[in-house]
Amino acid sequence: MAEHNQLGAAGEKAAENFLKEKGYEIMATNWRYGSDEIDIIARHNKFLVIVEVKTRSTNAFGEPELAVTKQKQKFLIRAAQNYIQQKNINEECRFDVISIIAKNGKNIIHHIEDAFYPGISY
Repeated sequence: MAEHNQLGAAGEKAAENFLKEKGYEIMATNWRYGSDEIDIIARHNKFLVIVEVKTRSTNAFGEPELAVTKQKQKFLIRAAQNYIQQKNINEECRFDVISIIAKNGKNIIHHIEDAFYPGISY
């Protein structure tokens, strides 16, 4: 596995553990719909929470959450709509981003709740 893939997988596991510690119930990880993927799907306080995890070894080129572009948001929204439909879910849905800087064996985790909202154009 390439180094950046290992970093991403380790970041997703750290994010999953972080969410569990905060009382989130993990429903699925790396859930795919076609070419779209949701890193973590969880439940928390009556919300279905769709989580995108971005991990970097440095923020020299900007914070990791800046990589969640409008195009990536569109893919996440499309995948979430399909997950909700397939699982017949009636809860409100929220989109979060977990940004991780993995440096010197430690993770600096930034959890952004309600990071973006689906718009009419999606």
